Amino acid sequence: MRDQPMDVDEGALLDALKAWGIAPEAVAYAPVGFGDHHWIAGAAGTAEAGGARWFVTVADLPHKPYCGDGADAAFAGLRRAMDTAWSLRHEAGLPFVTAPLRTAAGETTLRFGQRYAVSVFPYADGVAGDFGQKLTPGERAPLIDMLAALHGSPPPAAIPARPLALPGRARLEKTLAEVGHPWEGGPYAEPARDLLAGHLTAFLRRLEEFDRRSAEVRGEPVVTHGEPHPGNLLRSPGGLLLVDWDTVGLAPPERDLWLAAADPADLDRYTEATGRRPDPSVLALYRLRWSLEDVSLFLEYFRSPHGRTADAEQSWSALTGTMEWLATT
Repeated sequence: MRDQPMDVDEGALLDALKAWGIAPEAVAYAPVGFGDHHWIAGAAGTAEAGGARWFVTVADLPHKPYCGDGADAAFAGLRRAMDTAWSLRHEAGLPFVTAPLRTAAGETTLRFGQRYAVSVFPYADGVAGDFGQKLTPGERAPLIDMLAALHGSPPPAAIPARPLALPGRARLEKTLAEVGHPWEGGPYAEPARDLLAGHLTAFLRRLEEFDRRSAEVRGEPVVTHGEPHPGNLLRSPGGLLLVDWDTVGLAPPERDLWLAAADPADLDRYTEATGRRPDPSVLALYRLRWSLEDVSLFLEYFRSPHGRTADAEQSWSALTGTMEWLATT
């Protein structure tokens, strides 16, 4: 996230890192990614100072419904995801998995107050991509190969299931039911309500379509990442890395492939590596699911306290674009 949370005390964060047996001099906020908050821990003064560095992620638990409903359930789900990532890297031997470090007690993530959880990763130099970035066929090929290897890995014991059902569905239904009443939360609350009201018929139609088509999906689930888009790819000196494993889980392979495969040649490459031919209808269903879930998350965000910040502006742009896509496709 671009906006640094004011309720995260950096002194307390430094103290929390002692559980990992590390003692950096300072932490510097890193305005990268979307969803979680990140710091670079290391020498005082600058994130680029010499010496060891670590990448510290602080997860906002109430805003992770795909991990669990509510902060406690979300923490339990996040811990399972981080344990899974650790197993994929260190037990399955997948070198592209950016796995968290374990504390001296063996934990991959720790509670940080009531709202947050903290995980620590080795710092990796490299060039990150951007969400929505178009990859060339040559750039997609190693990603397809990575996903084939991931999907063929034995599921770690801790891995969570990732059902097709939309997370936070009850809250979405409540939001839809309250579109006729004023919304509070911040400057985008009423515009978001107006946007939903203007597209309500189309949104309900796509939601019904999703429910109907989801009931028809069959097949053996595999280990999936969940969000293997260019924004979660890091080109490091040691090779291509896939980051942000909080969405890892058992699901059909199409959960990953709709984001990674851009043409039939990509699907052919995956089929040759795995012996499994992706289903075009399930690929399209996961595209629809992504958009419905985005709308649900953004509406909940705008009904919560927020300001006119960079993150809010980015969320508003994404919400309007996604709602337009749902209404016109």
